[in-house]
Amino acid sequence: MPELPEVEIVKQSLEKRVINKSINSILIKNKNLRYKIQDNFISKIRKKKILKVLRRSKYLILEFEKEQFLLIHFGMSGTLHLIDKKKNNSKTNLSFYNSQILPKKHNHVILKLQNFKLVYNDPRRFGFFKYFSSKENIENYLDKLGIEPLDKRFNFFFLKKIMLNKSKNIKNFLLDQKYIAGIGNIYANEILYLSKINPQKKTYNLKDNEIKNLIKFSKRVLRIAIKKGGSSIRNFVNVKGKTGLFQNEFKVYDRETKYCLRKLCKGKIKRFFLSNRSTFVCSYCQK
Repeated sequence: MPELPEVEIVKQSLEKRVINKSINSILIKNKNLRYKIQDNFISKIRKKKILKVLRRSKYLILEFEKEQFLLIHFGMSGTLHLIDKKKNNSKTNLSFYNSQILPKKHNHVILKLQNFKLVYNDPRRFGFFKYFSSKENIENYLDKLGIEPLDKRFNFFFLKKIMLNKSKNIKNFLLDQKYIAGIGNIYANEILYLSKINPQKKTYNLKDNEIKNLIKFSKRVLRIAIKKGGSSIRNFVNVKGKTGLFQNEFKVYDRETKYCLRKLCKGKIKRFFLSNRSTFVCSYCQK
């Protein structure tokens, strides 16, 4: 599933192409995604001009005229591909998998704009599209989400307060979108390793210096991941067709049985499952 950095990359890529462009037509080849596409979906967004491209947590949002919105969630395998008519139908991948290896039978929604189209491909169909007729409606929908980890308000005092009396282990806390929005399994593993915190440690047992490290490394990891173009676990490429590079920065994720990268540490990375998610830890550094 795409996490905050990957969706941010899609958002930044789209901003360069779709702002002030109108959706001329829509083709729905399969409306049975995670949630069935609304019957009035086409009539609601056709001919609408895109004013902004936004991201909230792992959601991509297109804002139209008159404060109307289209929210897109990519699920486990959803991707957006820009097909440019001006360049001999060349494809520009805006999402997480190399467009050349995805079968067309999984192209479920096609948004046609002037001189190019956006194709939504989703083999597993866990993603979804949702239209909102007002700012109030979409804000109510997103109100369940927690703070953005790159927000200036995400600081020591804020995090300590929301952790108060919580009995969750720290990894599940980081992944719980109602507390912190956008962090997924890959980045939670990396953040905890750099913070020298065991993923199973209860939030109420964290010391002040550990909370400060969580803040520092959450921001650092996510910013570097965006700068590096995301994590290419499954053929991820950026808008220029290049793979993301953050997987080359992994300190712990997917490094089972390998030695810890910290100097003077002789520990090995172990893998176990926590709430059915792969969890990687150095048993020596992360106590």
